[in-house]
Amino acid sequence: MIQTLRQGRMPRDILAGPLPNSFSGLMEMYEGNYIRLRKLLGDKDSMPSVAVSRIRNGMDLYLQVLEQTKYTSTIALTYYFSDVQEGFLAYPNLKIRIYYDALQAEVMNQTHKRRDPNFHTFNYHVDPTLLKRWRMNRFLYKWLSYCDRQGHSFHIGAKPLKNQLITKNVEIPLQEKASSSTIIE
Repeated sequence: MIQTLRQGRMPRDILAGPLPNSFSGLMEMYEGNYIRLRKLLGDKDSMPSVAVSRIRNGMDLYLQVLEQTKYTSTIALTYYFSDVQEGFLAYPNLKIRIYYDALQAEVMNQTHKRRDPNFHTFNYHVDPTLLKRWRMNRFLYKWLSYCDRQGHSFHIGAKPLKNQLITKNVEIPLQEKASSSTIIE
């Protein structure tokens, strides 16, 4: 190995990128999620505590800040679908923690009702906890890219390109109290 390095050649397995379902790949995905969330949300200090990003011909994206400290924020990000049985269905309903000091973001929890119990199958050769985190964060990674392409944004005071940002008296469908909305343009 030392001789190979002295000759200026590196073995391929040393310089290989993070593998899917690996710890290093997960950490890299956390960084990518942080970058995408910062693009969607803006600065920590200007992030609204409750808001709706409304786009033409698309779903309203709901943001709620659940907890905010000096170095972290915990948010809920979801769509609300009309459902005959439930009234409203929050999906994907992700609880996300943003680490400003580490420049990372991870899915803490995903709550939804699955109608098909066999929706996910696990590869038991990989740690199920790592695999679960990989899948949830990979979903967030792709979903944030989709939201960006759609034009969603929660930047207060920024000139909206494709969306309307509602931050005052936001009506959350699963809450009993209904209220009016104010649109920031």
